[in-house]
Amino acid sequence: MSRLRVIIAEDHKLVLAGMRALLERIDDIEVVSTVGDGWEAVKAVQAFAPDLVLMDIAMPELNGMDATSRIVKEFPTTRVILLSMHANEEYLQQALQSGASGYLLKGAELAELELAIKTVSRGESYLTPAVAKYAIASYRDKSDGAISPLGRLSMRQREILQLIAEGHTTKDIAQRLNVSVKTVETHRAHLMERLKIHDVPGLVRFAVRVGLIQPDL
Repeated sequence: MSRLRVIIAEDHKLVLAGMRALLERIDDIEVVSTVGDGWEAVKAVQAFAPDLVLMDIAMPELNGMDATSRIVKEFPTTRVILLSMHANEEYLQQALQSGASGYLLKGAELAELELAIKTVSRGESYLTPAVAKYAIASYRDKSDGAISPLGRLSMRQREILQLIAEGHTTKDIAQRLNVSVKTVETHRAHLMERLKIHDVPGLVRFAVRVGLIQPDL
């Protein structure tokens, strides 16, 4: 039986080291790469073609949910388990919309981590029990046509929102995304209108609440 090839995407080095140590205790798993942000995760999947990515939700530059959306679209044979510190409905809804196959809390025990990996590797989905109760509500909202605030934004608007919330200037964002300053300003105006938030502090609070960035401690 071939070993399951895994990439870990986590921007905190101590957490990353701990996760790698846990995975090395599970038979038939090989960690082929570790990365520190969403863009690196996408590039690593392209380079290593893993079976599975363990993806932190809150990472700089490109968050885990948008990185997951790109990965499942461009590399459909690679499955993703999102890792989060939060057990709430909004995070789960965004995780499911991103195309992730699993949602696991960072405080999970080794036994649950192993269960989640094996479940997802069989082509099934895994939701940690703390958030599974929200899955029915999320399905009901989807059936009723309800769209979460973050779901109203395009992927490019979410990227710009995250970079704004991280403190990047309009010029810096334009350079990072290889677009014009005017394009960034247009996207910012549209996302503010869709979210009905018209100042940067409000955007920062929203980005923290939905998991695009982590709050300053």
